[in-house]
Amino acid sequence: MNPFEVLGFSPGYDIAADQLARRHRELSKVLHPDKFTGSGGGERREALSRAVEVNEAFRILRDPVRRAEAIFSLSGIAVGETNEPKASPDFLMEAMEQREALEDAKASGDTAAVRALGDGIAAQTTRVVEELGQGFASAQGDAEKLRALLPLLGKLRYARRFQEELEALLEES
Repeated sequence: MNPFEVLGFSPGYDIAADQLARRHRELSKVLHPDKFTGSGGGERREALSRAVEVNEAFRILRDPVRRAEAIFSLSGIAVGETNEPKASPDFLMEAMEQREALEDAKASGDTAAVRALGDGIAAQTTRVVEELGQGFASAQGDAEKLRALLPLLGKLRYARRFQEELEALLEES
């Protein structure tokens, strides 16, 4: 399934959240199963199937990681944590420092430090999303340029996992 095609967008990373939500709402109204109560079973099943497809396409495109994965996949570039190039030493050092800071905050029960780490990772996520958007726009389907963006996808995945870990820790406290 091409989530861009399902929702009527040109494949691209920069999609305005409000446009995405509006298109999802429009299609959801048109395909709502209640609109097909008087129709035959086949037509109702088809509408339900399309509604499921629209919902899945919406989930993919509103998520920066999954949206990037969709673009790579549509470009014929296999994505997955095992296919990504190794992270740079600088990124690995930064990740290690973040992990150490998290362990220190956990050990001391310092929720303010955990929140500060969350703010930092949110800013990092924003930067990576912007870099991906610029990279996809300039790559214009060039496979070599697209492959060069794979490390950014790795950074984005790391940031998401770290953010989820921070949120879970804050919920526990």
